[in-house]
Amino acid sequence: MSVSSARRVLRNEAKAISRLVERVNDDFRKIINMLARNRGRIIVTGMGKPGFIAQKVSATLSSTGTPSLYLHPAEALHGDLGRVTKEDVIIAFSNSGETEEIIRLLPAIKKIGAKLIAITGNKKSTLAVNSNFTIDSSVSKEACPMGLAPTTSTTAMLALGDAVAVALLEKKNFKAKDFALFHPGGALGKRLLLSVGDIMRVKSKTPVVKKTTKVKDVLIEITKMRSGAASVVDGRGKLLGIFTDGDLRRHLDGGGDIMSCRVGNVMTSGPYTITPDKLAAEAFGILRDRKIDEIPVVDKKGKLVGLLDVQDLLNAGLV
Repeated sequence: MSVSSARRVLRNEAKAISRLVERVNDDFRKIINMLARNRGRIIVTGMGKPGFIAQKVSATLSSTGTPSLYLHPAEALHGDLGRVTKEDVIIAFSNSGETEEIIRLLPAIKKIGAKLIAITGNKKSTLAVNSNFTIDSSVSKEACPMGLAPTTSTTAMLALGDAVAVALLEKKNFKAKDFALFHPGGALGKRLLLSVGDIMRVKSKTPVVKKTTKVKDVLIEITKMRSGAASVVDGRGKLLGIFTDGDLRRHLDGGGDIMSCRVGNVMTSGPYTITPDKLAAEAFGILRDRKIDEIPVVDKKGKLVGLLDVQDLLNAGLV
């Protein structure tokens, strides 16, 4: 019984959302254009369950480049309406369109001069009639078998709120780097904002050798620096190659006294490199796709400035 009930709820809500598509019309376009031109904030309000939807939509707007705040309608009646200015746009969620706390705000909103968008299931309601724009969120029935608990109606509101936020995001040409700016503390922000230069091991803290250095001495340097590779440079500091444990294993399998060899004869010449200004995420993509653990970091002239190890990406929380 529980499984069939859950499936019924999901089918009901999916069907309701699909019916919203045809309501995204020319009026919806006008709403997005108006919001994109708006110089103030988007104030989102709602009471009860629609209030929770309003809070989520406000958070989505704020994180995608549109300053927004949630205004509790009951608190607004007792002073918080002072947060609203004539430059703001209010989006009010109410399935009935007759929510008492919201209706009581209408005269003050009109006097302040803020524009009002209603997302409601009743286009003839007091809220709808007194709004500048209305988005129809009506559903044929709630998923609740008694038709009492807001379920399908709040899902429809959430979907429409997301539609507004994403359409506005695209209208403003909001990019991934902009998104990261508002999420600097999380893994996403790190992935999008950290540069190679932020997390690489600088040249002085990595093994750097000449091509004439014996492999035995290179391994000593690698061990001392606790690195997985050594960078090979010429007299001017220009990168010539890299020597990794993979190079060591390949030449050990071939026999001979590799320890006495010059590293220039057994290194990987012309390795993949990256510049310090590149995103760390790009470096991770190279390491992953090429199945390597280290990548030398060079300046625009090809001179070595550091080394980036996969462990550095792990420590930065990028992997």
